[in-house]
Amino acid sequence: MASVLVVEDDQFVRSALIRHLTDASHIVRSVGTALEALREVAHFRFDVVILDLGLPDLDGSEALKMLRGITDVPVIIATARDDETEVVRLLNAGADDYLTKPFSVEHLSARIAAVLRRSRAGAAEAPPPSVLRVGGLTVDPRRRQAELDGTRLDLTRREFDLLAFLAGRPGVVVPRRELLAEVWQQSYGDDQTIDVHLSWLRRKLGETAARPRYLHTLRGVGVKLEPPVDGGPR
Repeated sequence: MASVLVVEDDQFVRSALIRHLTDASHIVRSVGTALEALREVAHFRFDVVILDLGLPDLDGSEALKMLRGITDVPVIIATARDDETEVVRLLNAGADDYLTKPFSVEHLSARIAAVLRRSRAGAAEAPPPSVLRVGGLTVDPRRRQAELDGTRLDLTRREFDLLAFLAGRPGVVVPRRELLAEVWQQSYGDDQTIDVHLSWLRRKLGETAARPRYLHTLRGVGVKLEPPVDGGPR
């Protein structure tokens, strides 16, 4: 059983996918636009996303790029486009698999199972480290929980990944390129993606870029996380 997000604007196709995936014992949520999909992955954890390219508000390839900016959930492209150049481009942009419409339910189920096997195998190869502590900040990668001065932080998946990566290297300036590669699993990308997540993270840590306590940005170099100078609780 998997948690699946279906992103498809055609109501008939969407209803059919929901019905068949539910019959296969999956938990399914569905949306019809790219912006709705982004909101879903920001607030819920999914095992796989099935993404149509012909969305009304944003082309699916752009939606894929934005999804990769906030989550590393496996994405299966499901579309009527069958141009090989397009397929290669989307796979290089972060898609995990590609299905050309029309396709059978059995074919889709097999692709989902294969993507989930790869995803879970990769997670099993790298067991999370023990609890990380930086000043009053505690990060538990195994339980995917973080606390600041004993208060639980409500973090999105990507915010937690970013915080945990930096907490594992306290006081070390991490280049933006390394953050993209290790946290976003991308060899290249937009610095604005990092800036936005740092801004959200700072807000939850009770600080700002102008008055940082834990998160420090070195312009043109990278980002580091270290204990506040005062050393005590907020």
